[in-house]
Amino acid sequence: MQNQRLFTPILIGSAIILMISFAIRASFGVFQIPIAEEFSWPRAEFSLAIAIQNLFWGIGQPIFGAIAERFGDRRAIILGAFLYAAGLVFSSFATTALQHQFLETLVGFGIAGTGFGVILAIVGRASSDKNRSLALGIATAAGSAGQVFGAPLAEILLAFMSWQSVFIIFALMILATLSLLPMLRAPEASAPNGPSESMGQVLGRAFRDPSYSLIFIGFFSCGYQLGFITAHFPAMITEMCGAIAAGSLLAGLGIETTSALGAVSIAVIGMANIAGTVFAGWAGHRWSKKYLLATVYLGRTIAAGAFILLPITPASVLVFSLVMGALWLATVPLTSGLVAQIYGLRYMGTLYGVVFFSHQLGAFLGVWLGGRFYDIYGNYTAVWWVGVGVGLLSAIIHLPVRERPLDLQTA
Repeated sequence: MQNQRLFTPILIGSAIILMISFAIRASFGVFQIPIAEEFSWPRAEFSLAIAIQNLFWGIGQPIFGAIAERFGDRRAIILGAFLYAAGLVFSSFATTALQHQFLETLVGFGIAGTGFGVILAIVGRASSDKNRSLALGIATAAGSAGQVFGAPLAEILLAFMSWQSVFIIFALMILATLSLLPMLRAPEASAPNGPSESMGQVLGRAFRDPSYSLIFIGFFSCGYQLGFITAHFPAMITEMCGAIAAGSLLAGLGIETTSALGAVSIAVIGMANIAGTVFAGWAGHRWSKKYLLATVYLGRTIAAGAFILLPITPASVLVFSLVMGALWLATVPLTSGLVAQIYGLRYMGTLYGVVFFSHQLGAFLGVWLGGRFYDIYGNYTAVWWVGVGVGLLSAIIHLPVRERPLDLQTA
C-alpha cells in the first residue's frame, strides 16, 4: 500500500544509502592525479578505469533492477554493497592499470546495486501519486548531498593517509549502509496500478514505443557531461585555472591551491544540486516533464559553452559549479518519473535501468575521451565541446516524446 506521507522510513533509508553510495563514487576524480603519479601512468589509464566503472554501472543497472523485481529489493542492495566493497578493497592492492580497470567492473556493479535504478524504484512504488515526483527528487538530491562531502572527504583523508587506506575506509562505509535495510520495507512490485503483463511483454511494448527510444538517446548526454566533470574537472581546474591570489576570499576560506578548488567545485555542484533536484521533483508533478528536461539540457549547454569561452578563473569555476550543480541531477527525477508515468510502476526498476544504460554509455565516453584527448592535445577543450554538442541534441530530442501512459496511447 502506498503511503500518503512524504517523509517515510523508506524515503529516509533510501536517501541515506544513495548519499553514501554517491559520496564514494563522486570522489574518484580526486584520485586521478595521485594514482597516475604514483605509477607514472598516462592520464588515459586511470581515466579508462573510471570509464569502465561507469560502463558497468550502466550494464548492471537493468540487471539489478530485474534482480530486485524477481528476488526482492533488499537482496539486490546486499549484493550491490558487497560487490562495491570488494571492488574498493581489491583495488587498494592493485599496482597495474589493467588491474584497476578490471576491478572497476566490481565497483560499477556495486554502484548499480546501491544506486538510482534499485533505490528510486523502491521510492516510486512506496510514494503516492501526489508525492511521487517530489519523493524521487528528494532521493536524487540525497545523492548530491553525498557529492557535497565525498570529494572533500577524500581530499582530507589523502592528506593523512595513502589512497589505498582511503579505499578501505570507503569500503567499510558502503557496507555500513546495510544496517538501514530494515527501513526499506517497500510495497510489492505488483503494485495495484502496475500492468498485468509479464516483464518481457512490458519491455517489448516499451522497446517498440518511439518515445522510449527518444528518452534512451536523450539520457546519453547527461551521462557524458556528468561522467566527464566528475572524473576530470578537479584535474582540469588544477591545471587550467588561474592562480588563487593570496589574501583573496577563497584563500581566507582555506582554499589556497587550485587542487583544493577542484575538490571544492565538486562539493559546490553537489550543494547546488540538492536544491535543483528537489525543485525538479516538485516541478515534475506540475508541468510537462519532457519540456522541463529540454530546459535543463539547454541550460547545461549554455553554461558549459560560456565557461569554456571565458577565461577560467577561481570565480568562474565557482559560478559554473553553482549553475551546473542546479541542473546536475535534475534530469533523474524527471526521467525516472517520465518512465513511471508512461509505462507504469511494476517494472520501473528494469525499464529505468535500461534507459540508465544509455546514461552510462555517455559517462563511459565522457570519462575515457577526457583522458584520451588530454594525452593527445594536452588539454580538455575538445572533449568539453563534444559535451556542449550532445547537450544541445538532448534538449531537442525530448520534444517529440509522448507523455501519456502507453495504454492510453494505444487506446
